[in-house]
Amino acid sequence: MAEFPLPAADFYRDLRVSNTREFWLQNKERYDTQVREPLTRVVAMLKEEFGAAKVYRPYRDVRFSKDKTPYKGHQGAYVGLAPACGFYVEVNDEEAFAGGGFYRAEPDALARLRAAIDDERSGTQLQGLVDGYRDDGWLITGDSLRTSPRGFTKDHPRIELLRYRSLSAMREVTATGEEAFAEQVRGIWRGAAPLVDWLARRLND
Repeated sequence: MAEFPLPAADFYRDLRVSNTREFWLQNKERYDTQVREPLTRVVAMLKEEFGAAKVYRPYRDVRFSKDKTPYKGHQGAYVGLAPACGFYVEVNDEEAFAGGGFYRAEPDALARLRAAIDDERSGTQLQGLVDGYRDDGWLITGDSLRTSPRGFTKDHPRIELLRYRSLSAMREVTATGEEAFAEQVRGIWRGAAPLVDWLARRLND
C-alpha cells in the first residue's frame, strides 16, 4: 500500500469528483485512516519542538458562500504562535506543502504590522527575509491590496509588503511515509521560523 500522503491525495481526487454527503458516508473510514489519522500522527511528532497543532475539521462553512459543496478539498493542521499566525501543513489532491506566516489580522494588528514595515530597521529586516525566501525557492503568498494602503504612497520602497493583508512562506513536501514526511515538515517549519517570529512579535503586541 502506498505511504502517506499519497492515499490522502487519492482520497481528495475522488472527493473532487463527488463532493457529496453520500460519498462522504461511504468513504468516512478511508478519510479517517488515510488522511486525518496520519496527519495527526505527523504533527504529534513535531509537538515537542513547535507546540500542539490543531487538525482542522473537514467540513466547509457554507452559510455565506455560493459554493455549497459540504467538504473541504484538503486537510490542514496549524500551530498558532500569535493571533492567526504560526506554522501550517496541508495535504490536498495535487500536493502537500508546509510553511508559516499569518493568514488574517484585525485592523489594529494590521496597522502595527504596517508601521513595522514602514520603519527602516524592522521593515528592511522583513524585506531581507522575504527576498531570501524567494531566492531560495520558497513561494511567498498572501492576500494583497491592488492599491496602496491608506497613508502610504505607491513609491514607498516596501510597498509590496505594505499591501499584504496576509503573508506566508511555503514549500512543497515531497517525502512519503509519516516519519519522513514529519522530518521534511520540521525542516520547512524551522526555515519559516524567522518570518513567523518577525510577524508574531508584532501581532502579539
